[in-house]
Amino acid sequence: MTVRLVLAAALACSALMPAAAPAAPASPNAVAIPEAQLPLDPRFSARRIEADVAFLADDAMRGRETGSPELEIAARFVAQRFAALGLVPGGTDGGWLQRVPFQRVVPSSAPAGATLSGPGGPREWVNGKDVLITTSRLEPQVDLTAPVVFVGYGLSDRRLGIDDYAGLDVKGKIVAVLGGFPAGMASEEGAYAADEKAKVASDRGAIGLITLPTEASDRVAPFARRAEYLSVPRFATTDANGRPEVEAPGLRASATLNAASAAALFAGAKSSYAAVRTAARGKAPVAGFPLAATLRIHGGTEASAITSPNIAAVIPGSDPALRDQYVILSGHLDHIGISPAKAADTAATDRINNGAMDNAAGVATLLEVARVMSEDPVKPRRSVLFVVTTGEEKGLLGADYFARHPTVPAKAIVGNVDLDMPLLTYPFTDVVAYGADHSSLGAITAAALAPMKVSLSPDPTPEESIFVRSDHYMFVKQGVPAVFLSTGRANGGNPAWEEFFAKRYHRPADDMSQAFDWRAGARFAEANWRITRAMADGAEPPRWLSGDPFGDIFAPSAPRAANAAGPGAKQP
Repeated sequence: MTVRLVLAAALACSALMPAAAPAAPASPNAVAIPEAQLPLDPRFSARRIEADVAFLADDAMRGRETGSPELEIAARFVAQRFAALGLVPGGTDGGWLQRVPFQRVVPSSAPAGATLSGPGGPREWVNGKDVLITTSRLEPQVDLTAPVVFVGYGLSDRRLGIDDYAGLDVKGKIVAVLGGFPAGMASEEGAYAADEKAKVASDRGAIGLITLPTEASDRVAPFARRAEYLSVPRFATTDANGRPEVEAPGLRASATLNAASAAALFAGAKSSYAAVRTAARGKAPVAGFPLAATLRIHGGTEASAITSPNIAAVIPGSDPALRDQYVILSGHLDHIGISPAKAADTAATDRINNGAMDNAAGVATLLEVARVMSEDPVKPRRSVLFVVTTGEEKGLLGADYFARHPTVPAKAIVGNVDLDMPLLTYPFTDVVAYGADHSSLGAITAAALAPMKVSLSPDPTPEESIFVRSDHYMFVKQGVPAVFLSTGRANGGNPAWEEFFAKRYHRPADDMSQAFDWRAGARFAEANWRITRAMADGAEPPRWLSGDPFGDIFAPSAPRAANAAGPGAKQP
Protein backbone atom coordinates (compact mmCIF):
# COMPACT_ATOMS: atom_id res chain seq x y z
CA MET A 1 0.00 0.00 0.00
CA THR A 2 1.42 3.28 -1.13
CA VAL A 3 3.16 5.72 1.26
CA ARG A 4 2.45 8.66 -1.04
CA LEU A 5 -1.30 8.07 -0.82
CA VAL A 6 -1.12 7.54 2.91
CA LEU A 7 0.43 10.99 3.26
CA ALA A 8 -2.01 12.47 0.76
CA ALA A 9 -4.87 10.98 2.72
CA ALA A 10 -3.57 12.62 5.85
CA LEU A 11 -4.19 15.95 4.14
CA ALA A 12 -7.32 14.77 2.31
CA CYS A 13 -9.21 13.75 5.44
CA SER A 14 -10.33 16.13 8.14
CA ALA A 15 -10.67 13.61 10.99
CA LEU A 16 -8.31 10.67 10.70
CA MET A 17 -6.95 8.00 13.01
CA PRO A 18 -3.22 8.29 13.83
CA ALA A 19 -2.05 5.44 11.61
CA ALA A 20 -0.07 4.99 8.42
CA ALA A 21 -2.65 2.84 6.65
CA PRO A 22 -6.08 1.24 7.34
CA ALA A 23 -6.06 1.21 11.13
CA ALA A 24 -7.67 -1.38 13.36
CA PRO A 25 -10.07 -0.15 16.04
CA ALA A 26 -8.32 0.34 19.36
CA SER A 27 -10.17 -2.37 21.31
CA PRO A 28 -8.31 -5.69 21.04
CA ASN A 29 -9.99 -9.04 20.58
CA ALA A 30 -8.87 -12.63 20.99
CA VAL A 31 -9.01 -15.68 18.74
CA ALA A 32 -12.27 -17.44 19.53
CA ILE A 33 -12.29 -19.93 16.63
CA PRO A 34 -9.04 -21.79 15.86
CA GLU A 35 -7.94 -22.00 12.23
CA ALA A 36 -8.39 -25.78 12.11
CA GLN A 37 -12.11 -25.39 12.85
CA LEU A 38 -12.74 -23.11 9.88
CA PRO A 39 -13.85 -24.72 6.59
CA LEU A 40 -11.42 -24.90 3.65
CA ASP A 41 -11.92 -26.32 0.17
CA PRO A 42 -9.04 -28.83 -0.13
CA ARG A 43 -8.24 -27.65 -3.66
CA PHE A 44 -6.59 -24.53 -2.20
CA SER A 45 -3.00 -25.12 -1.15
CA ALA A 46 -1.38 -23.37 1.80
CA ARG A 47 2.02 -24.70 0.71
CA ARG A 48 1.76 -23.15 -2.76
CA ILE A 49 0.90 -19.77 -1.28
CA GLU A 50 3.82 -20.04 1.14
CA ALA A 51 6.21 -20.93 -1.69
CA ASP A 52 5.11 -17.97 -3.84
CA VAL A 53 5.35 -15.48 -0.97
CA ALA A 54 8.78 -16.85 -0.02
CA PHE A 55 10.08 -16.32 -3.56
CA LEU A 56 8.66 -12.83 -4.04
CA ALA A 57 9.70 -11.66 -0.56
CA ASP A 58 13.20 -13.13 -0.64
CA ASP A 59 16.11 -10.78 0.06
CA ALA A 60 17.33 -11.48 -3.47
CA MET A 61 14.32 -9.52 -4.78
CA ARG A 62 15.66 -6.43 -2.95
CA GLY A 63 12.19 -5.06 -2.19
CA ARG A 64 10.80 -5.20 -5.76
CA GLU A 65 11.25 -1.47 -6.44
CA THR A 66 9.42 -0.13 -9.51
CA GLY A 67 11.83 -0.06 -12.45
CA SER A 68 14.36 -2.37 -10.80
CA PRO A 69 15.82 -5.54 -12.33
CA GLU A 70 14.38 -7.49 -9.42
CA LEU A 71 10.84 -6.38 -10.22
CA GLU A 72 11.44 -7.48 -13.80
CA ILE A 73 12.41 -10.92 -12.47
CA ALA A 74 9.30 -11.02 -10.28
CA ALA A 75 7.14 -10.09 -13.28
CA ARG A 76 8.58 -12.92 -15.34
CA PHE A 77 8.01 -15.31 -12.45
CA VAL A 78 4.32 -14.34 -12.43
CA ALA A 79 4.10 -14.63 -16.23
CA GLN A 80 5.72 -18.06 -16.12
CA ARG A 81 3.20 -19.19 -13.53
CA PHE A 82 0.35 -18.02 -15.75
CA ALA A 83 1.86 -19.83 -18.73
CA ALA A 84 2.29 -23.05 -16.75
CA LEU A 85 -1.40 -22.91 -15.80
CA GLY A 86 -2.41 -22.71 -19.45
CA LEU A 87 -3.84 -19.21 -19.26
CA VAL A 88 -4.03 -16.98 -22.32
CA PRO A 89 -1.60 -14.03 -22.49
CA GLY A 90 -3.44 -10.80 -21.71
CA GLY A 91 -0.71 -8.21 -22.23
CA THR A 92 0.14 -6.21 -25.33
CA ASP A 93 1.12 -7.70 -28.69
CA GLY A 94 -0.01 -11.18 -27.66
CA GLY A 95 2.38 -11.37 -24.70
CA TRP A 96 2.06 -11.45 -20.94
CA LEU A 97 3.38 -7.96 -20.24
CA GLN A 98 2.16 -4.41 -20.67
CA ARG A 99 5.12 -2.05 -20.48
CA VAL A 100 4.25 1.07 -18.47
CA PRO A 101 6.34 4.14 -19.38
CA PHE A 102 7.37 6.34 -16.48
CA GLN A 103 9.16 9.59 -15.85
CA ARG A 104 11.19 9.40 -12.64
CA VAL A 105 12.18 12.71 -11.06
CA VAL A 106 14.39 13.60 -8.10
CA PRO A 107 15.15 17.04 -6.68
CA SER A 108 17.96 18.82 -8.50
CA SER A 109 21.24 19.56 -6.79
CA ALA A 110 20.36 23.26 -6.47
CA PRO A 111 18.33 23.64 -3.26
CA ALA A 112 14.68 24.63 -3.53
CA GLY A 113 13.33 27.41 -1.35
CA ALA A 114 10.70 30.09 -0.89
CA THR A 115 10.62 33.79 -0.02
CA LEU A 116 7.60 35.41 1.63
CA SER A 117 6.96 39.12 1.14
CA GLY A 118 4.23 41.02 2.96
CA PRO A 119 3.24 43.14 5.96
CA GLY A 120 5.27 40.95 8.28
CA GLY A 121 8.45 41.66 6.33
CA PRO A 122 10.44 39.32 4.10
CA ARG A 123 11.08 35.77 5.24
CA GLU A 124 13.28 33.11 3.71
CA TRP A 125 11.85 29.61 4.04
CA VAL A 126 14.19 26.63 3.99
CA ASN A 127 12.98 23.59 2.11
CA GLY A 128 12.57 20.67 4.50
CA LYS A 129 12.48 22.91 7.58
CA ASP A 130 9.86 25.62 6.99
CA VAL A 131 8.27 24.35 3.80
CA LEU A 132 8.15 21.23 1.62
CA ILE A 133 8.41 22.16 -2.06
CA THR A 134 7.45 20.15 -5.11
CA THR A 135 7.99 21.68 -8.53
CA SER A 136 6.29 20.76 -11.78
CA ARG A 137 7.71 17.79 -13.59
CA LEU A 138 6.95 19.68 -16.83
CA GLU A 139 9.76 22.19 -16.13
CA PRO A 140 13.30 21.25 -15.09
CA GLN A 141 13.67 24.58 -13.24
CA VAL A 142 10.88 26.68 -11.74
CA ASP A 143 11.07 30.20 -10.34
CA LEU A 144 7.73 31.94 -9.81
CA THR A 145 6.46 34.87 -7.80
CA ALA A 146 2.76 35.55 -7.28
CA PRO A 147 0.21 36.86 -4.78
CA VAL A 148 -1.56 34.33 -2.57
CA VAL A 149 -5.30 33.73 -2.22
CA PHE A 150 -6.75 31.59 0.57
CA VAL A 151 -9.55 29.41 -0.85
CA GLY A 152 -10.73 27.48 2.21
CA TYR A 153 -10.42 23.76 1.58
CA GLY A 154 -10.00 24.37 -2.15
CA LEU A 155 -12.94 22.13 -3.09
CA SER A 156 -15.22 22.62 -6.06
CA ASP A 157 -17.68 20.09 -7.42
CA ARG A 158 -21.07 20.97 -8.84
CA ARG A 159 -22.45 17.49 -8.21
CA LEU A 160 -21.55 17.73 -4.53
CA GLY A 161 -22.84 21.28 -4.29
CA ILE A 162 -19.59 22.88 -3.14
CA ASP A 163 -17.45 25.70 -4.57
CA ASP A 164 -14.78 27.19 -2.33
CA TYR A 165 -13.62 29.39 -5.22
CA ALA A 166 -16.88 31.34 -5.53
CA GLY A 167 -16.17 35.06 -5.80
CA LEU A 168 -12.38 34.63 -5.75
CA ASP A 169 -10.00 35.50 -8.59
CA VAL A 170 -7.04 33.09 -8.59
CA LYS A 171 -5.83 33.36 -12.18
CA GLY A 172 -2.05 33.68 -12.24
CA LYS A 173 -1.92 33.41 -8.45
CA ILE A 174 -0.95 30.91 -5.77
CA VAL A 175 -3.84 29.36 -3.87
CA ALA A 176 -3.54 28.34 -0.22
CA VAL A 177 -5.83 25.48 0.85
CA LEU A 178 -6.57 23.76 4.11
CA GLY A 179 -5.64 20.10 4.14
CA GLY A 180 -8.62 17.77 4.04
CA PHE A 181 -12.31 18.61 3.77
CA PRO A 182 -15.03 19.75 6.18
CA ALA A 183 -15.98 17.22 8.83
CA GLY A 184 -19.59 17.60 7.75
CA MET A 185 -18.91 15.94 4.37
CA ALA A 186 -19.29 12.20 3.90
CA SER A 187 -15.79 10.73 4.15
CA GLU A 188 -15.50 9.05 0.74
CA GLU A 189 -17.15 11.89 -1.19
CA GLY A 190 -14.96 14.35 0.69
CA ALA A 191 -11.82 12.34 -0.06
CA TYR A 192 -12.78 12.27 -3.75
CA ALA A 193 -13.22 16.05 -3.79
CA ALA A 194 -9.96 16.57 -1.89
CA ASP A 195 -8.13 14.36 -4.38
CA GLU A 196 -9.20 16.81 -7.11
CA LYS A 197 -7.79 19.93 -5.42
CA ALA A 198 -4.76 20.35 -7.67
CA LYS A 199 -6.79 19.84 -10.85
CA VAL A 200 -9.43 22.31 -9.67
CA ALA A 201 -6.76 24.91 -8.88
CA SER A 202 -5.13 24.43 -12.28
CA ASP A 203 -8.46 24.63 -14.08
CA ARG A 204 -9.19 27.92 -12.29
CA GLY A 205 -5.91 29.38 -13.57
CA ALA A 206 -3.77 29.13 -10.43
CA ILE A 207 -0.03 28.62 -10.96
CA GLY A 208 0.84 27.34 -7.48
CA LEU A 209 -0.79 25.53 -4.56
CA ILE A 210 0.06 25.73 -0.86
CA THR A 211 -1.35 23.22 1.63
CA LEU A 212 -1.93 24.48 5.16
CA PRO A 213 -1.87 22.01 8.05
CA THR A 214 -4.92 21.48 10.23
CA GLU A 215 -5.06 19.95 13.67
CA ALA A 216 -6.33 16.70 12.15
CA SER A 217 -3.58 16.46 9.52
CA ASP A 218 -0.92 17.27 12.11
CA ARG A 219 -2.12 14.37 14.25
CA VAL A 220 -1.90 11.89 11.41
CA ALA A 221 1.10 13.10 9.41
CA PRO A 222 3.15 15.76 11.19
CA PHE A 223 5.30 18.06 9.10
CA ALA A 224 8.49 16.28 10.23
CA ARG A 225 7.16 12.93 9.07
CA ARG A 226 6.18 14.28 5.66
CA ALA A 227 9.61 15.86 5.36
CA GLU A 228 11.16 12.38 5.44
CA TYR A 229 9.78 11.78 1.93
CA LEU A 230 10.95 15.05 0.41
CA SER A 231 13.83 13.45 -1.50
CA VAL A 232 11.97 10.26 -2.48
CA PRO A 233 11.81 9.91 -6.28
CA ARG A 234 8.46 10.82 -7.82
CA PHE A 235 6.98 8.89 -10.71
CA ALA A 236 4.45 9.71 -13.41
CA THR A 237 3.30 7.79 -16.44
CA THR A 238 4.20 9.32 -19.79
CA ASP A 239 2.31 9.68 -23.06
CA ALA A 240 3.29 8.47 -26.52
CA ASN A 241 5.63 11.46 -26.89
CA GLY A 242 7.39 10.79 -23.60
CA ARG A 243 5.76 13.73 -21.79
CA PRO A 244 4.60 13.13 -18.23
CA GLU A 245 0.87 12.80 -17.76
CA VAL A 246 -0.25 15.29 -15.12
CA GLU A 247 -3.76 16.25 -14.02
CA ALA A 248 -2.84 19.82 -13.08
CA PRO A 249 -0.51 21.11 -15.82
CA GLY A 250 -1.02 24.75 -14.85
CA LEU A 251 0.46 24.31 -11.39
CA ARG A 252 4.15 25.12 -11.62
CA ALA A 253 4.89 24.48 -7.95
CA SER A 254 3.24 23.14 -4.81
CA ALA A 255 4.25 23.49 -1.19
CA THR A 256 3.25 22.29 2.26
CA LEU A 257 3.82 24.67 5.17
CA ASN A 258 4.42 24.02 8.84
CA ALA A 259 2.24 25.90 11.33
CA ALA A 260 4.72 28.73 11.90
CA SER A 261 5.11 29.40 8.19
CA ALA A 262 1.34 29.26 7.73
CA ALA A 263 0.88 31.86 10.46
CA ALA A 264 3.38 34.19 8.74
CA LEU A 265 1.59 33.75 5.42
CA PHE A 266 -1.61 35.24 6.91
CA ALA A 267 0.06 38.37 8.33
CA GLY A 268 -2.01 41.45 7.49
CA ALA A 269 -4.95 39.45 6.16
CA LYS A 270 -8.60 39.89 7.21
CA SER A 271 -8.31 36.81 9.41
CA SER A 272 -5.37 35.05 11.04
CA TYR A 273 -4.21 31.51 10.40
CA ALA A 274 -5.04 30.69 14.03
CA ALA A 275 -8.65 31.72 13.41
CA VAL A 276 -8.83 29.71 10.20
CA ARG A 277 -7.32 26.69 11.91
CA THR A 278 -9.92 26.97 14.66
CA ALA A 279 -12.71 27.23 12.08
CA ALA A 280 -11.44 24.03 10.48
CA ARG A 281 -12.46 22.13 13.62
CA GLY A 282 -16.09 22.59 12.62
CA LYS A 283 -18.22 20.80 10.09
CA ALA A 284 -18.86 23.72 7.74
CA PRO A 285 -16.76 24.99 4.83
CA VAL A 286 -14.28 27.76 5.61
CA ALA A 287 -14.66 30.89 3.49
CA GLY A 288 -11.68 32.12 1.50
CA PHE A 289 -10.22 35.60 1.01
CA PRO A 290 -7.16 37.22 -0.61
CA LEU A 291 -4.02 37.36 1.52
CA ALA A 292 -1.66 40.32 1.79
CA ALA A 293 1.36 38.16 0.96
CA THR A 294 3.36 37.50 -2.17
CA LEU A 295 5.39 34.32 -2.41
CA ARG A 296 8.37 33.33 -4.50
CA ILE A 297 8.94 29.57 -4.95
CA HIS A 298 11.96 28.16 -6.74
CA GLY A 299 13.36 24.68 -7.31
CA GLY A 300 14.00 22.05 -9.92
CA THR A 301 14.11 18.39 -10.78
CA GLU A 302 16.24 15.92 -12.68
CA ALA A 303 14.25 13.47 -14.78
CA SER A 304 14.88 10.08 -16.32
CA ALA A 305 12.74 7.68 -18.34
CA ILE A 306 12.10 4.09 -17.28
CA THR A 307 9.56 1.37 -17.94
CA SER A 308 8.11 -1.31 -15.70
CA PRO A 309 5.63 -4.08 -16.53
CA ASN A 310 2.07 -4.89 -15.66
CA ILE A 311 1.34 -8.61 -16.19
CA ALA A 312 -2.01 -9.83 -17.52
CA ALA A 313 -3.53 -13.24 -18.26
CA VAL A 314 -6.99 -14.44 -19.25
CA ILE A 315 -9.23 -17.43 -18.62
CA PRO A 316 -11.69 -17.14 -21.51
CA GLY A 317 -15.36 -17.26 -20.64
CA SER A 318 -17.44 -20.31 -21.52
CA ASP A 319 -20.76 -18.60 -22.26
CA PRO A 320 -20.94 -17.34 -25.88
CA ALA A 321 -23.28 -14.56 -24.76
CA LEU A 322 -21.04 -13.36 -21.92
CA ARG A 323 -17.47 -14.34 -22.82
CA ASP A 324 -16.75 -10.88 -24.25
CA GLN A 325 -17.28 -9.36 -20.80
CA TYR A 326 -14.34 -9.34 -18.37
CA VAL A 327 -14.09 -9.37 -14.59
CA ILE A 328 -10.69 -8.41 -13.22
CA LEU A 329 -8.85 -9.81 -10.21
CA SER A 330 -5.84 -7.57 -9.54
CA GLY A 331 -2.98 -7.00 -7.12
CA HIS A 332 0.26 -5.02 -7.17
CA LEU A 333 3.67 -6.65 -7.43
CA ASP A 334 5.95 -3.73 -6.57
CA HIS A 335 7.12 -2.68 -3.13
CA ILE A 336 9.43 0.09 -1.86
CA GLY A 337 12.89 -1.39 -2.36
CA ILE A 338 15.76 -0.70 0.04
CA SER A 339 15.62 1.96 2.75
CA PRO A 340 18.35 4.63 2.72
CA ALA A 341 21.16 4.04 5.16
CA LYS A 342 21.00 5.87 8.50
CA ALA A 343 23.89 7.09 10.59
CA ALA A 344 23.37 4.37 13.22
CA ASP A 345 23.24 1.52 10.70
CA THR A 346 25.90 -1.17 10.69
CA ALA A 347 26.86 -3.74 8.09
CA ALA A 348 24.35 -6.09 9.71
CA THR A 349 21.40 -3.66 9.53
CA ASP A 350 18.55 -5.03 7.45
CA ARG A 351 17.39 -2.33 5.04
CA ILE A 352 15.53 -4.53 2.53
CA ASN A 353 11.78 -3.90 2.58
CA ASN A 354 10.69 -7.37 1.52
CA GLY A 355 6.97 -6.63 1.29
CA ALA A 356 5.84 -10.12 2.29
CA MET A 357 2.32 -9.00 3.21
CA ASP A 358 2.50 -5.89 1.02
CA ASN A 359 1.94 -7.33 -1.48
CA ALA A 360 3.62 -10.69 -2.08
CA ALA A 361 0.72 -12.21 -0.14
CA GLY A 362 -1.81 -10.56 -2.43
CA VAL A 363 -0.05 -11.75 -5.59
CA ALA A 364 0.31 -15.28 -4.18
CA THR A 365 -3.43 -15.24 -3.46
CA LEU A 366 -4.16 -14.17 -7.02
CA LEU A 367 -1.93 -16.93 -8.43
CA GLU A 368 -3.70 -19.54 -6.33
CA VAL A 369 -7.10 -18.33 -7.53
CA ALA A 370 -5.82 -18.54 -11.12
CA ARG A 371 -4.54 -22.09 -10.54
CA VAL A 372 -7.81 -23.42 -9.10
CA MET A 373 -9.91 -21.62 -11.70
CA SER A 374 -7.75 -22.97 -14.52
CA GLU A 375 -8.39 -26.48 -13.19
CA ASP A 376 -12.14 -26.02 -12.74
CA PRO A 377 -13.92 -28.49 -15.04
CA VAL A 378 -16.55 -25.85 -15.75
CA LYS A 379 -15.01 -22.54 -16.75
CA PRO A 380 -16.52 -19.18 -15.73
CA ARG A 381 -19.23 -17.75 -17.98
CA ARG A 382 -17.54 -14.38 -18.35
CA SER A 383 -13.85 -14.08 -19.07
CA VAL A 384 -11.58 -13.53 -16.07
CA LEU A 385 -8.65 -11.17 -16.49
CA PHE A 386 -5.83 -11.42 -13.93
CA VAL A 387 -3.86 -8.17 -13.73
CA VAL A 388 -0.69 -7.84 -11.62
CA THR A 389 0.39 -4.22 -11.53
CA THR A 390 3.51 -2.15 -11.07
CA GLY A 391 3.92 1.31 -9.57
CA GLU A 392 1.26 1.02 -6.86
CA GLU A 393 3.66 2.34 -4.25
CA LYS A 394 4.34 5.34 -6.54
CA GLY A 395 0.71 6.43 -6.58
CA LEU A 396 -1.40 3.59 -8.09
CA LEU A 397 0.28 4.31 -11.41
CA GLY A 398 0.36 0.85 -12.97
CA ALA A 399 -3.32 0.26 -12.26
CA ASP A 400 -4.18 3.72 -13.52
CA TYR A 401 -2.27 3.06 -16.75
CA PHE A 402 -3.99 -0.28 -17.28
CA ALA A 403 -7.42 1.15 -16.50
CA ARG A 404 -6.87 3.93 -19.06
CA HIS A 405 -5.12 1.67 -21.60
CA PRO A 406 -6.69 -1.76 -21.07
CA THR A 407 -5.59 -4.69 -23.19
CA VAL A 408 -9.25 -5.66 -23.70
CA PRO A 409 -12.05 -3.31 -24.80
CA ALA A 410 -12.64 -0.82 -21.99
CA LYS A 411 -16.42 -1.15 -22.16
CA ALA A 412 -16.09 -4.92 -21.74
CA ILE A 413 -14.65 -4.62 -18.20
CA VAL A 414 -17.59 -5.06 -15.81
CA GLY A 415 -16.07 -5.49 -12.35
CA ASN A 416 -12.86 -5.56 -10.31
CA VAL A 417 -11.68 -7.02 -7.02
CA ASP A 418 -8.26 -5.84 -5.89
CA LEU A 419 -5.96 -7.66 -3.46
CA ASP A 420 -3.58 -5.51 -1.45
CA MET A 421 -1.84 -6.51 1.77
CA PRO A 422 -4.05 -9.26 3.22
CA LEU A 423 -2.87 -9.89 6.78
CA LEU A 424 -2.34 -13.66 7.03
CA THR A 425 -1.30 -14.11 10.66
CA TYR A 426 -4.62 -15.07 12.29
CA PRO A 427 -7.70 -17.20 11.52
CA PHE A 428 -9.88 -14.51 9.95
CA THR A 429 -13.64 -14.98 10.08
CA ASP A 430 -14.63 -11.78 8.31
CA VAL A 431 -13.43 -9.63 5.44
CA VAL A 432 -13.78 -5.96 4.60
CA ALA A 433 -14.65 -5.10 1.01
CA TYR A 434 -13.86 -1.40 0.76
CA GLY A 435 -16.39 0.09 -1.62
CA ALA A 436 -18.96 -2.68 -1.12
CA ASP A 437 -21.67 -0.16 -0.24
CA HIS A 438 -21.38 1.60 -3.61
CA SER A 439 -22.35 -1.24 -5.95
CA SER A 440 -23.98 -4.65 -6.14
CA LEU A 441 -20.53 -6.10 -5.41
CA GLY A 442 -21.44 -5.79 -1.73
CA ALA A 443 -24.31 -8.25 -2.07
CA ILE A 444 -22.32 -10.43 -4.48
CA THR A 445 -19.41 -10.65 -2.03
CA ALA A 446 -21.59 -11.41 0.99
CA ALA A 447 -23.44 -14.20 -0.81
CA ALA A 448 -20.24 -15.70 -2.21
CA LEU A 449 -18.62 -15.90 1.23
CA ALA A 450 -21.62 -17.30 3.11
CA PRO A 451 -20.72 -21.00 2.44
CA MET A 452 -17.32 -20.35 4.07
CA LYS A 453 -18.92 -18.94 7.23
CA VAL A 454 -17.03 -15.71 6.52
CA SER A 455 -18.95 -12.51 7.11
CA LEU A 456 -18.69 -9.20 5.29
CA SER A 457 -17.90 -6.44 7.78
CA PRO A 458 -18.35 -2.70 7.25
CA ASP A 459 -15.39 -0.40 6.79
CA PRO A 460 -13.88 -0.22 10.32
CA THR A 461 -12.33 3.21 9.70
CA PRO A 462 -14.55 5.11 7.24
CA GLU A 463 -12.82 8.37 8.18
CA GLU A 464 -9.66 7.12 6.46
CA SER A 465 -11.38 6.84 3.05
CA ILE A 466 -9.56 3.66 2.07
CA PHE A 467 -11.96 3.28 -0.88
CA VAL A 468 -10.13 6.00 -2.83
CA ARG A 469 -6.60 4.91 -1.83
CA SER A 470 -5.93 1.58 -3.54
CA ASP A 471 -5.55 0.24 -7.08
CA HIS A 472 -9.23 -0.64 -7.50
CA TYR A 473 -10.11 3.06 -7.41
CA MET A 474 -8.37 3.52 -10.75
CA PHE A 475 -11.00 1.21 -12.26
CA VAL A 476 -13.75 3.07 -10.39
CA LYS A 477 -12.57 6.27 -12.09
CA GLN A 478 -13.20 4.54 -15.42
CA GLY A 479 -16.75 3.69 -14.34
CA VAL A 480 -16.13 0.08 -13.27
CA PRO A 481 -17.70 -1.18 -10.00
CA ALA A 482 -14.79 -2.33 -7.83
CA VAL A 483 -13.84 -3.31 -4.29
CA PHE A 484 -10.59 -3.74 -2.38
CA LEU A 485 -10.70 -6.89 -0.26
CA SER A 486 -8.92 -7.18 3.10
CA THR A 487 -8.95 -9.69 5.93
CA GLY A 488 -11.19 -8.37 8.71
CA ARG A 489 -10.79 -7.40 12.35
CA ALA A 490 -12.71 -10.21 14.08
CA ASN A 491 -11.28 -13.34 15.72
CA GLY A 492 -7.87 -11.90 16.56
CA GLY A 493 -7.75 -9.38 13.74
CA ASN A 494 -7.57 -6.20 15.81
CA PRO A 495 -4.32 -6.94 17.66
CA ALA A 496 -2.81 -8.50 14.53
CA TRP A 497 -3.45 -5.38 12.45
CA GLU A 498 -2.27 -3.08 15.24
CA GLU A 499 1.01 -4.99 15.58
CA PHE A 500 1.57 -5.00 11.82
CA PHE A 501 1.12 -1.26 11.40
CA ALA A 502 3.16 -0.45 14.49
CA LYS A 503 6.16 -2.62 13.67
CA ARG A 504 6.12 -3.94 10.10
CA TYR A 505 4.23 -1.80 7.58
CA HIS A 506 6.73 -0.47 5.01
CA ARG A 507 9.61 -1.69 7.11
CA PRO A 508 12.15 -4.52 6.69
CA ALA A 509 10.17 -6.47 9.30
CA ASP A 510 7.48 -7.18 6.71
CA ASP A 511 9.33 -10.35 5.78
CA MET A 512 9.12 -14.12 6.13
CA SER A 513 9.93 -13.97 9.86
CA GLN A 514 6.30 -13.12 10.59
CA ALA A 515 4.05 -15.77 12.12
CA PHE A 516 2.17 -16.56 8.93
CA ASP A 517 -0.98 -18.64 9.10
CA TRP A 518 -0.66 -20.27 5.69
CA ARG A 519 -3.97 -22.10 6.02
CA ALA A 520 -5.62 -18.70 6.44
CA GLY A 521 -3.89 -17.73 3.21
CA ALA A 522 -5.48 -20.70 1.46
CA ARG A 523 -8.88 -19.68 2.81
CA PHE A 524 -8.37 -16.11 1.61
CA ALA A 525 -7.63 -17.50 -1.85
CA GLU A 526 -10.82 -19.54 -1.70
CA ALA A 527 -12.76 -16.44 -0.69
CA ASN A 528 -11.46 -14.53 -3.70
CA TRP A 529 -12.11 -17.47 -6.02
CA ARG A 530 -15.72 -17.53 -4.83
CA ILE A 531 -16.17 -13.78 -5.32
CA THR A 532 -14.55 -13.84 -8.76
CA ARG A 533 -16.66 -16.79 -9.87
CA ALA A 534 -19.79 -15.06 -8.60
CA MET A 535 -18.96 -11.97 -10.66
CA ALA A 536 -18.15 -14.08 -13.69
CA ASP A 537 -21.16 -16.40 -13.46
CA GLY A 538 -23.93 -14.01 -12.42
CA ALA A 539 -26.87 -13.36 -14.70
CA GLU A 540 -26.10 -9.65 -14.42
CA PRO A 541 -22.67 -8.02 -14.10
CA PRO A 542 -21.91 -5.84 -11.08
CA ARG A 543 -23.89 -2.58 -11.12
CA TRP A 544 -23.56 0.74 -9.36
CA LEU A 545 -26.31 1.28 -6.80
CA SER A 546 -29.06 3.71 -7.63
CA GLY A 547 -28.14 7.14 -6.29
CA ASP A 548 -24.53 6.27 -5.48
CA PRO A 549 -22.31 9.35 -5.93
CA PHE A 550 -19.38 7.46 -7.46
CA GLY A 551 -21.61 5.81 -10.03
CA ASP A 552 -23.18 9.18 -10.78
CA ILE A 553 -19.75 10.81 -11.19
CA PHE A 554 -17.89 8.16 -13.17
CA ALA A 555 -20.63 6.13 -14.90
CA PRO A 556 -23.66 8.43 -15.17
CA SER A 557 -25.31 6.50 -18.01
CA ALA A 558 -24.59 2.95 -16.79
CA PRO A 559 -27.46 0.71 -15.63
CA ARG A 560 -28.10 0.74 -11.89
CA ALA A 561 -28.82 -1.91 -9.32
CA ALA A 562 -31.81 -1.35 -7.08
CA ASN A 563 -30.96 -0.17 -3.60
CA ALA A 564 -33.46 -1.62 -1.15
CA ALA A 565 -32.61 1.07 1.39
CA GLY A 566 -33.49 3.79 -1.11
CA PRO A 567 -31.50 5.92 -3.56
CA GLY A 568 -28.18 7.06 -2.18
CA ALA A 569 -28.45 4.95 0.97
CA LYS A 570 -25.75 2.53 1.97
CA GLN A 571 -26.15 -1.22 1.82
CA PRO A 572 -26.34 -2.93 5.20
